[in-house]
Amino acid sequence: MRTLLLAGLIACASSAFAETVTVETATGTADVPAAPDTVVAFDVAAIDTISALGQPIAGVPQPLYLQSLDAVEAAAQPVGTLFEPDFEALAVMQPDLIVVGGRSSAQAEALAQIAPVIDMTIWGDGMVEQAKARIAAYATIFGKQEAAAALSARLDARLDAAREAVAGKGNALIVLTNGGKISAYGANSRFGWLHGALELPEAHPGLTAEAHGHAISFEFLAETDPDWLLVIDRGAAIGAEGEAAAATLDNPIVARTKAAQQGHIVYLDAGPLYIAGGGAGSMIHTLDEIVAAFSKSES
Repeated sequence: MRTLLLAGLIACASSAFAETVTVETATGTADVPAAPDTVVAFDVAAIDTISALGQPIAGVPQPLYLQSLDAVEAAAQPVGTLFEPDFEALAVMQPDLIVVGGRSSAQAEALAQIAPVIDMTIWGDGMVEQAKARIAAYATIFGKQEAAAALSARLDARLDAAREAVAGKGNALIVLTNGGKISAYGANSRFGWLHGALELPEAHPGLTAEAHGHAISFEFLAETDPDWLLVIDRGAAIGAEGEAAAATLDNPIVARTKAAQQGHIVYLDAGPLYIAGGGAGSMIHTLDEIVAAFSKSES
């Protein structure tokens, strides 16, 4: 009897050990549980992509800031914030897999005491390629290959449409407003995929790739004089009070730029870019905005 019990335990252990898959993460190759039942995610981009694949998520931080994820947030159990996980709630949940990324990456080691953790940060050069790699990894983990193929095809189609929309329409400058302050972002920045992936020329090449952008003045905008101004309002992204981007840029200096005079100041939905950068659904949403804005222009 004891021999049979031992054999059964070994068989179960071998089976459980075999039920893993190997995927690429932000920190390298990792073996993770296959088809995990209870999943917790602490990265909004990851939540965006995983939910777009139709995979339920049991626990998420709050708030998520994105209306597109309201249903996901409502259906999931709160597990703290992006910066401060609720370890007691997680211990009770006993998740099979925890996904971190970006703002929550610093908690990976502590969270690994509760369940297997993967860091799926998307950052820097090759944002589109990273986003596609994450789609493929989640497909492997959750057995969502068909949904992943469809999602990747949607992303590719919108990238093609956006490239066509911006072609021959001039250069652009990406700026982020934060109250009355303005920062510019170049091709190698967190928003730079809008230049690289869309082949959209930079109005001011050589901007630094710092996380918080390059602090600029209204005079810088006048000197750069972009054909297009792509604006991201940080305050709107996080629901903060303060001066809105449109109010910040409502002044005579900005009004004299080509972008203003041609009606080419585009206020992008800030949350998908600032909070969920690299999420598949968020990227598709931003690309739709780019297509709509640039398609209105004939030159």
